[in-house]
Amino acid sequence: QLVESGGGLVEEGGSLTLSCVNSGRTFGFDRVGWYRQAPGKQRELVALRGSGVGTTYIDHRFTISSDDVRNTVYLQMSGLKSEDTGTYYCYFRHVLKGEFWGQGIQVTVSS
Repeated sequence: QLVESGGGLVEEGGSLTLSCVNSGRTFGFDRVGWYRQAPGKQRELVALRGSGVGTTYIDHRFTISSDDVRNTVYLQMSGLKSEDTGTYYCYFRHVLKGEFWGQGIQVTVSS
């Protein structure tokens, strides 16, 4: 089970750090990342790292990192813009067990 935290309301130009804890019993994921979905739009990739993709970002304002001891993945966001508003989902992929998604967390950037 993936549990996100750290979302909320922030003014334009501000920063937020999202966290995603893997509280389940599955380990050994080969890819982790973050996606987001704005109202009326499709889900899009924000940041992804792991096997076959290295580290990929939608924008240089975002940084993905992980703490293997805490089984946690982070997304640091800076210089936030109103268009960054949306629901953010963490994503873990296991080669054998497939894809795992968090429940989503809201980020709202006010202009």
